[in-house]
Amino acid sequence: MISKLKEFLGIKPAPNYKQLLKEGGIIIDVRSKAEFAGGHIKGSKNIPLQTLNGNTNILKNKDTPIITCCASGMRSASAKSQLKSKGFTQVYNGGGWSSLNIKI
Repeated sequence: MISKLKEFLGIKPAPNYKQLLKEGGIIIDVRSKAEFAGGHIKGSKNIPLQTLNGNTNILKNKDTPIITCCASGMRSASAKSQLKSKGFTQVYNGGGWSSLNIKI
């Protein structure tokens, strides 16, 4: 009964970020270059949010899992929306980079 209610409300289980990375996923950190230089997840790509729309060409495969992150989760949510609108199929908001780093 509860699973049907969750399905009806669109509540999904949290993504397994570790597994997404094992499957070839990438992390896009949308903070500024200065914020990124102050600390980031090893192997993540820095594409500041204000330049994301013009830089999606570096993301070749639109089916590759993409995890967005920032400082708190607000900009990464915007980045997720932008990427989804460009046709990327597997985009996940990882929230703040330091909490995401703990999950992976």
